[in-house]
Amino acid sequence: MKIALMDSGIGLLAAAAAVRRLRPDADLVLSSDPGSMPWGPRTPEDLTALALDVARAAAAQRPDALIVACNTASVHALPTLRSELEPALPVIGTVPAIKPSVTGGGPIAIWATPATTGSPYQRGLIREFAGSVTVTEVPCPGLADAVEHADEPAIDRAIAAAAALTPRDVRAVVLGCTHYELVAERIRAAVRQPGLPPVALHGSAGAVAAQALRRIGVAPAPSAEPAAGLTVLLSGRTAELPEPALAYAEGQLLGAVSPAR
Repeated sequence: MKIALMDSGIGLLAAAAAVRRLRPDADLVLSSDPGSMPWGPRTPEDLTALALDVARAAAAQRPDALIVACNTASVHALPTLRSELEPALPVIGTVPAIKPSVTGGGPIAIWATPATTGSPYQRGLIREFAGSVTVTEVPCPGLADAVEHADEPAIDRAIAAAAALTPRDVRAVVLGCTHYELVAERIRAAVRQPGLPPVALHGSAGAVAAQALRRIGVAPAPSAEPAAGLTVLLSGRTAELPEPALAYAEGQLLGAVSPAR
């Protein structure tokens, strides 16, 4: 079994680690193009072309499924990717976890890139799933880039700026960019208010990983014998995990059990 994941950069690590935990025996393909980051400010046409290149590189490895581990690419390129690759290769997109975030009754905040914040796509999800729950959209300029480069001071600044825009009474935060899941606990600490329970964080990695297994008809098997297969593709070329990836627990997990080849 082989599962491929694609993103502009290392935001795919969270979903890859989730797949690894559900199926340690699955070979993984991580396909990205960090040189083209960020994708958010690009035109939909440009972004779709970049996503197609990254997806084709992953598809050439003959995986059983492809996870589009990027919110922005899922918004703009998912129909094109599915048109080209399905039904031979199931393609699973990433949607912000707004629906599960409102189960506690709110209020909630959605942290996302400036390009996604206030977009028709995100507003549509809010109308569809949030109901009467109060929702605050919080732009996080620079956070994805800071996470991509494991730039600790820049991560701290971007999180602090977004936390300052997050209402004090928020009970849940939706992580609307896959990169943000790599610094989830730092976000939780930044938005916690004295005397109140910790804020619930809602990412997409676990749900996307589970959906990929469902699409190929495979059940989770967390106790399965670990595989040794991890193929890393940067702009279509075989590489090792980028050094910044190893700054995060998810990258360390993948590197520890699946040396790059």
